[in-house]
Amino acid sequence: MDTLGHDGARPDGNPVESGGAAQARPLPLAGLRVLDVTQVMAGPFCSMLLADLGADVIKVEPPGTGDQTRGAMGFKMKGSDSMGFLNMNRNKRSIAINLKSEAGRALFLKLAASADILVENYRPGVMKKLGLGYEVLRQHNPKLIYASISGFGQSGPWAMRPGYDLMAQAMSGVMSVTGHPGGPPVKAGVPVADIGCALFTVYGILSAYIGRQTSGEGQYIDASLFDAALAFSIWDISEYWGTGRIPEPLGTANRMSAPYQAVRASDGYFVMGATNQKLWRLLCEVLARPDLVEDPRFVDIPARLAHREVLIAELETSFAAKTAEEWVALMLAAGIPAGRMNTYPEAFESEHGRHRQMRIEVPHPIEGSVPNIGFPVKFSGTPPRTRRHAPLLGEHTEALLQELGLDQEAVETLRQGGAFAP
Repeated sequence: MDTLGHDGARPDGNPVESGGAAQARPLPLAGLRVLDVTQVMAGPFCSMLLADLGADVIKVEPPGTGDQTRGAMGFKMKGSDSMGFLNMNRNKRSIAINLKSEAGRALFLKLAASADILVENYRPGVMKKLGLGYEVLRQHNPKLIYASISGFGQSGPWAMRPGYDLMAQAMSGVMSVTGHPGGPPVKAGVPVADIGCALFTVYGILSAYIGRQTSGEGQYIDASLFDAALAFSIWDISEYWGTGRIPEPLGTANRMSAPYQAVRASDGYFVMGATNQKLWRLLCEVLARPDLVEDPRFVDIPARLAHREVLIAELETSFAAKTAEEWVALMLAAGIPAGRMNTYPEAFESEHGRHRQMRIEVPHPIEGSVPNIGFPVKFSGTPPRTRRHAPLLGEHTEALLQELGLDQEAVETLRQGGAFAP
């Protein structure tokens, strides 16, 4: 793993050269500059993905407090930054600017003129009120790709509502199909709206960047947690549009096929899926239950879906004879998809998790070695790498001012104007 420190990478994201030759091919986004004017999760995660691919991501933070996620979570680290912040902001540089001051805005415009991409997640209209909206910035930089992330989008009846992942899950319908039938509301265990919006924003940014190669012009991208959550509803909304039935929660079951869910063995649960006729017959063979093959209630997928509760009860009478691990081994040997129910530590520390390098260690000047979630996509020629630790608040302010060509007198003028004051 490449673990270059905060001074160990060039500003353009290219690898440090040694002996006149680059240590590796440049990362795919090396040379692109991104202004990250975001906080909490969707925006920082989006910009970190760009940083992992080589972009020079400059995190623009409020002086004094910085990204509010720096102080989040219910436990303390050695320093003031949370583990969550450290896992969403690697490979970035930080500059602390007071955008409410005229001097701070003037400095930001200089940064924007040098940028390829800007990502912000203020409430709709805030950047415009600051005089830093897309229409203003495009006058300074016509090639700028400007992405706004919000709870509900930049327009529409709900646009001005504050929006977090929980609200997006509830108002998009995600929570209506999460949990068990008849139970209380349950949100997805992971922030699907936040992460989904981050991924869709990256998709939008990279598409706009590819388009810019032909047109020479940037464009505005409007991404929302609400839209992202709705985009995940493919099977559920297809059922409604096709039948008129409003989808309801199914626990771990699937509305397209059965059996395909968590089932109980003698010592606990495991998951399995016999999602077609071939797999169904194989399952009945593994269970030594030929009677199930001939049972008219289970003869095909529509029948099994219609009698899912009875089907699972029948299967669990057989599953009770062995442990979950034994059943998983038998099913995998027969070619039936199955797996154990892992906790996160078990998944990360599993033989496969370690092989896939889904836990990496990032050196940090205060915390020492910080565990980070590894890179979820592998590249054969330009693998992502950790070039920088998650930045300390304002850590790179001085270096970035120098890169902009500002002398001491200009910097002092900015300082007197409140550009760096909380």
